[in-house]
Amino acid sequence: MFSGIVEETATVTRVEKDRENIHFSLSCSFLGELDIDQSVSHDGVCLTVVKVTDTEYTVTAIQETLLKTNLGSWQPGTKVNLERSVKADGRLDGHMVQGHVDLTAKCTEVRESDGSWYYTFQYEPKTEEHLTVEKGSVSVNGVSLTVVNSRQNTFQVAIIPYTYEVTNFHEFKTGTTVNLEFDIIGKYIAKILKQLGKI
Repeated sequence: MFSGIVEETATVTRVEKDRENIHFSLSCSFLGELDIDQSVSHDGVCLTVVKVTDTEYTVTAIQETLLKTNLGSWQPGTKVNLERSVKADGRLDGHMVQGHVDLTAKCTEVRESDGSWYYTFQYEPKTEEHLTVEKGSVSVNGVSLTVVNSRQNTFQVAIIPYTYEVTNFHEFKTGTTVNLEFDIIGKYIAKILKQLGKI
C-alpha cells in the first residue's frame, strides 16, 4: 500500500529484456535501505526489488504490467517517481494507492498559471469503474492528486511548485503517456452500483 507521496525520482540505468519480461535497474539516494522482496512504487506501479548492488537495484516487469502501463517506453536515463510502501505507524498524507495501474492516459495540455501548473489528461475507460469525480483523488505516475474539471474521459490536476520539481511532472509535455490508478473506494462503489443495476 502506498500514499501517492513521491519520495524522489530515480534514474533508469539499465534495461534488459528476458523473453516477455523486462528487468529495469535504477539508482536512487536510498539504495542502501532497499532489500530484496521489498515493494516499491515506480511511476505508480508496484514492483518487487529482485537485486541490490552498491550502485543500483533491479525490478522486473512482466508482460501484463508492460501491457497496462508506460514501462515499455523506459530507457536508460528515464526519470521515475519512487515511493516506498507506507509504514503501519505512518501518516497517510495522500490517499490509498495500491500500485495497481488501471490504464494509461495521454497528457493533452500543460498550462503554467502564475507559479503553478495545470495538466490535462485524456484516457479511454475500460469499465464503468474508470472514472474521476470533481475534487476526488487520482494517482498519476504514482502521485496522489486532486481532480479538477472532471469530464467524461478527461480531467485536470493542478501542481504546486514542490511537486513539479520533486516528481517527473516537469518532464511532461503534450503527448506524454502516464499511468493512472483510479480511487479504490470509487471503483468499489461503481462495481456495487453496476451489480445492483444502477449504472
